[in-house]
Amino acid sequence: MSVRKRAILCVIALLSVWYVFCLPRRLFDAPCATVVTDRHGELLGARIASDGQWRFPPCDTVPPKLATCLIEFEDRYYRYHPGFNPLAMGRALWQNVRSKRVVSGGSTLTMQTIRLSRGRERTLYEKCVESILATRLELRCSKDEILALYASHAPFGGNVVGIDAAAWRYFGHAADQLSWAEAATLAVLPNAPAMIHFSRNREALLHKRNRLLGRLHQRAIIDGIDYELALSEALPSELLPLPQTAPHLVSYFFQHNRGQRTVSTVDRDIQLQVESLLNRWNAEFTASDIRNLAAIVIDVHGNQVLAYCGNVHFEEHKSGNQVDVIRAPRSTGSILKPLLYCAALQEGEILPHTLLPDIPININGFAPQNFSMQFDGAVPASEAVARSLNVPSVILLRRYGVAKFHDFLKKAGISTLPEASSHYGLSLILGGAEATLWDVTAAYADMARTLCGLARTSCSFVAGRDGETLPPFFRPGAVWQTFDAIKDVNRPEEIDRRMIPSIQTVAWKTGTSYGFRDAWAVGVTPRYVVGVWAGNASGEGRPGLVGARTAGPVMFDIFNMLPAAEWFAMPGGEFVEAEICRHSGHLKGRFCDETETVKVLPDGLKTQACPYHIRVTLSADERFRVFEHCVGAGTVVHRNRFVLPPVWEWYYRGRHPEYRPLPPFMPDCGNDARLPMQFIYPQENNAAILLPRQLDGSPGAVTFELAHGHGDATVFWHLDEEYITATRDFHKLTLTPVPGRHTLTVVDSEGNTLSTTIVVDSH
Repeated sequence: MSVRKRAILCVIALLSVWYVFCLPRRLFDAPCATVVTDRHGELLGARIASDGQWRFPPCDTVPPKLATCLIEFEDRYYRYHPGFNPLAMGRALWQNVRSKRVVSGGSTLTMQTIRLSRGRERTLYEKCVESILATRLELRCSKDEILALYASHAPFGGNVVGIDAAAWRYFGHAADQLSWAEAATLAVLPNAPAMIHFSRNREALLHKRNRLLGRLHQRAIIDGIDYELALSEALPSELLPLPQTAPHLVSYFFQHNRGQRTVSTVDRDIQLQVESLLNRWNAEFTASDIRNLAAIVIDVHGNQVLAYCGNVHFEEHKSGNQVDVIRAPRSTGSILKPLLYCAALQEGEILPHTLLPDIPININGFAPQNFSMQFDGAVPASEAVARSLNVPSVILLRRYGVAKFHDFLKKAGISTLPEASSHYGLSLILGGAEATLWDVTAAYADMARTLCGLARTSCSFVAGRDGETLPPFFRPGAVWQTFDAIKDVNRPEEIDRRMIPSIQTVAWKTGTSYGFRDAWAVGVTPRYVVGVWAGNASGEGRPGLVGARTAGPVMFDIFNMLPAAEWFAMPGGEFVEAEICRHSGHLKGRFCDETETVKVLPDGLKTQACPYHIRVTLSADERFRVFEHCVGAGTVVHRNRFVLPPVWEWYYRGRHPEYRPLPPFMPDCGNDARLPMQFIYPQENNAAILLPRQLDGSPGAVTFELAHGHGDATVFWHLDEEYITATRDFHKLTLTPVPGRHTLTVVDSEGNTLSTTIVVDSH
């Protein structure tokens, strides 16, 4: 082979290699806007690209109408040429020479796509390079893919780039909904976007659009009716704003998925309804200076978010409206109480109706109060959680264990507990910790999924992305009993039932944080879980900011607009039957007369038998307790009686007039081995009492309180064996003891004596 032939072959080989690798693997590197759609592809919102352009992420296909218009206007033979059209280029050259100026470029759509990607000046050399690269692009991509590349990056005037952004900015809807007139308008815009625009040279733009429509009509692509209708459509007068649906969710994806198109699990129709409802309620709450409101709706079966309203009035840059409250840690108030009830049930700490004390308590200075500022003495655990009573909840937490419940909450998905359990203490159940509306609502959704027999997964809000599989945690039986306790809750002291006319059964719980800063409500049905928060993002408290009066009615309004569902079926294989004391809720004891057979969790059989029923011997008229040897066996009766501890009894009698306290012993016929009195404060021996000084410098005082089972008893008070005073009916004593250790002793008129030791400190 001659040297010349070898040189030619080398040149051909080099050119072939260059041709193979001449086209960059990625044609376009320009940043894209962040676009978020709902589960059906409907646009929720977008955030502009980092270079200030409204450039949506590239589309995969071009809608048929727009594809037809683009090909007809720009490159009629697009489907047939290899990337460049020699005839079109020759015609353009002849027109330019004859006119002595550039009147036509002869570029194909493929060549224009290459030009958009290179961003070079238009020269004859550049035209040749574009032609070569265009043929290479035709070998890499299909005609439809090339058309999509062009449509995604073509300029449409101003800072609008790409067909998707143009359709929304000019016509307010998606590109696949374009009419023939709209498609023709957008098809002619990239030809000269800087010279022909909606805000200038409108007549020229209208002329080019109508001429293109005429060609479509002449070629029988559109019929006469479509042609006339298209001609009658006016050009848009101004750029339209993009939708602002679920703006806080869009902002979330702007931070975590920037420059991409995200298909969320949100249902746009439900989202819009919830947003409208929140705006109406917000208008009412604003009169009470409650400015922020958030809600989330989760589909139970898919464990997907259907509505995500992080706050109201996102467009208003004031009052914390741009704070996404769904993800903001807030004080929990009482919203975690059903989780404690569920935990105690599934670990066999209590039965559903086990009596819990509801009395004044003071634990190392922590003295919780019920919302009503009253005490019931004793309440069933189910009623305590239903009525959201603070004192029984604190006592239950103390019994269950703060550390154990802290761990339970973390496993349940509460991610905002960074401190050790000792940091929160017993206040953990009353709002001493923070949680997000996302975590709390997702935890209730986990409970609902467990009851529906579904696997436990993390909650998802990106379509097509399943939540992470999590290990089973909640037991269906405990969840069933928890939901049974909080469904159709009626709290007349906090809420007017007329405000929540729900048409379906809902298990629900509200919460109010200390200082009236946060109002919560979470509700559950077999289909949906709804979480609502109301308050001020700034943390300002308001007197009327109570969960049952604000967040609760909003939650029920949301449920009322959602499809109803039949209530959960009782889970099978979870329960065993047990005989329960009707009065105490404990397992039947030896002396329980009134019992009922109920279903309990197997671990519940480990709980204590009823300790409140005892057998007593009474005189024939039942006015006195007696010993048989005093009065003779024939003149006594034996009764099983329900008897509570003195402090419980003191408050219980006020709520339960049917309660019968034990009668006193008959004189000279026995002594009461069971003390009829008990300290309300202090409750524990060696209690530490701090007496801070008053504003005038004088030492502070402490009030001691006692409960006595006999309403007419007289109690004599002694401090360090020194008589102080006597009390009757209400047994309270206020003193200012000197710092140090003291012994407080009380003696009643029957000679019963009770003592406790206190340690007083003064600052």
